[in-house]
Amino acid sequence: MIPRYNRPKIEKIWSLENKFTIWTEIECLIAEKQAMLGVIPKKAAKEIRNKAKFNVKEIEKIEKETKHDVVAYINNVSKYIGDSSKYFHFGVTSSDIIDTSFSVQLKQTSEIIRKSLVECIQSLKIKSKKYKDTLMIGRSHGIHAEPITFGLKLSSFYFEFKRNLERLDQAINEISVCAISGPVGTFNSIDPRVQDYVAKKLKLNSEDVSTQVIPRDRHAYFFSVLGILASSIERFAVEIRNLQKTEVLEVEESFSSKQKGSSAMPHKRNPVLSENLTGISRYIRSGVIPSLENVVLWHERDISHSSVERIMTPDITIATDFALNRLNGIIKNLKVYPKNMLKNLNMLGGLHRTHNIMLKLIEKGLKRQQAYKIVQESAMETWNNNKNFSQVFQKNKELNKILNSKEIVKIIKDDNDLKKIDWIFKNKIK
Repeated sequence: MIPRYNRPKIEKIWSLENKFTIWTEIECLIAEKQAMLGVIPKKAAKEIRNKAKFNVKEIEKIEKETKHDVVAYINNVSKYIGDSSKYFHFGVTSSDIIDTSFSVQLKQTSEIIRKSLVECIQSLKIKSKKYKDTLMIGRSHGIHAEPITFGLKLSSFYFEFKRNLERLDQAINEISVCAISGPVGTFNSIDPRVQDYVAKKLKLNSEDVSTQVIPRDRHAYFFSVLGILASSIERFAVEIRNLQKTEVLEVEESFSSKQKGSSAMPHKRNPVLSENLTGISRYIRSGVIPSLENVVLWHERDISHSSVERIMTPDITIATDFALNRLNGIIKNLKVYPKNMLKNLNMLGGLHRTHNIMLKLIEKGLKRQQAYKIVQESAMETWNNNKNFSQVFQKNKELNKILNSKEIVKIIKDDNDLKKIDWIFKNKIK
């Protein structure tokens, strides 16, 4: 991942240093259990634990000759272990180490992503409660519909991100697996108890059947969950971008005192953070298809998935962590303009009350189609001539036979249709 979207803690997880450190721990655990089972001498396991170390540059140099990273790693570590190195990587195959290490790295990364997601959820909860009663217009198809509150709008994101957390927890469990079953997964050269031992020590689940690699449907599920999460991030970002339009301006991203919006237009205050999240979300979702395609391998294994994962996994997880961190900053520092919300709500003089008026006419005895026609006539005159709906409506002769001016004004000014928002917050947002 390019430095612009990198956060050091998560980047470190995908470093060669961390990968080889995990490899070494796995190898040491394998030796420990094999010594307990009497497969290798206890002295050898002890020496492997005490002497096993590696040098990244040396491994890279050896790999130029071996054309195999695990062999290069084994050769390098064996040099430091000495005579007992003949029991290093004993009875296992490359994928046992690579895939189990991959699980550890994914789990380490997921814990950071999870923490960022929890912070976003908490920020949404705080903001939704704060603006529970802040009136604004609800929009469908981008057009004024009926009143809502800004808190209710935010609460929909709050619950969406809670669902994302549930999915992420399931995905973390899905990819937290250990597979040490030897060539083609038969345990022919390694005792199954070794896998269980290493899994327990690394706080992973023990794979059921691994062929020679951990089945990639697990990883496909994980990246699919990240793809859904990215769409939720983008949905919020697009909402901010729409509400920050100059002619709307109901909310706005924070804009620092020395920040610049344009090289040519000094007045510009653009929603650049939300736009950035839209782009990053597209990139995160791009990892879903390759992860699904990685499920399909030849027989017990091939390495068609390997190059994809080496490139994609660090970048997609790093991008997800960055996106959540940026999203949380947007939520926490969001500027909200209740006066503009109220102004936009009332800009057409009560047009958003057409549903309530139609229902009232039905209560007075009109058929639905007849009531709809009467209300729509005044609504279209308001739209076409940019008039005040309340005034247009009160001049409707057909309507005046059923409702008087006081009744019309009362319906337009009545906010009782939002009274159940209190119920929603009391019963849903704990």
